[in-house]
Amino acid sequence: MDITIRAVRPEEHGTLGEVTAQAYLGDGLLDFGESDEYLIELRDVTRRAAEAEVLVAVGEDERVVGGVTFVTGGGPWAELARDGEAELRMLAVAPEARGRGAGEALVRACVERARAADGCARLVLSARQSMGAAHRIYERLGFVRTPERDWRPVPGVTLRTYALEC
Repeated sequence: MDITIRAVRPEEHGTLGEVTAQAYLGDGLLDFGESDEYLIELRDVTRRAAEAEVLVAVGEDERVVGGVTFVTGGGPWAELARDGEAELRMLAVAPEARGRGAGEALVRACVERARAADGCARLVLSARQSMGAAHRIYERLGFVRTPERDWRPVPGVTLRTYALEC
């Protein structure tokens, strides 16, 4: 599958929101299923795209098969990034496109943006322990675990953190 990474287009906001929501729901990453408050944020690509850089992975048919949010420290979407850092968030790939390079291409695009960003020392991210395929991508691309930065967005959920020096 040939994958292209580019900025999300306004007419794709709804599609990417659903791809992201369904990926998180399907992988059991939302503790309360359809009633999880985080689902609202996952679906609200319009807001994310206005406040951060949202990238999509599209196939040859221009169909959105995945996406990611890239933000610099201090931005409204940064949860982990500090000054001088960038962060990737909400990485999601549709089940039918997994294992075909879309997730890795999205992460690589964030790495390129972080390295090109003036004053960016590192790219950081957080992910649930159960996200084994994503962890393998991060490690293959040179990210290292930063357990001292692991955090809990809600009680009972610990997110593992990774960093890549730029």
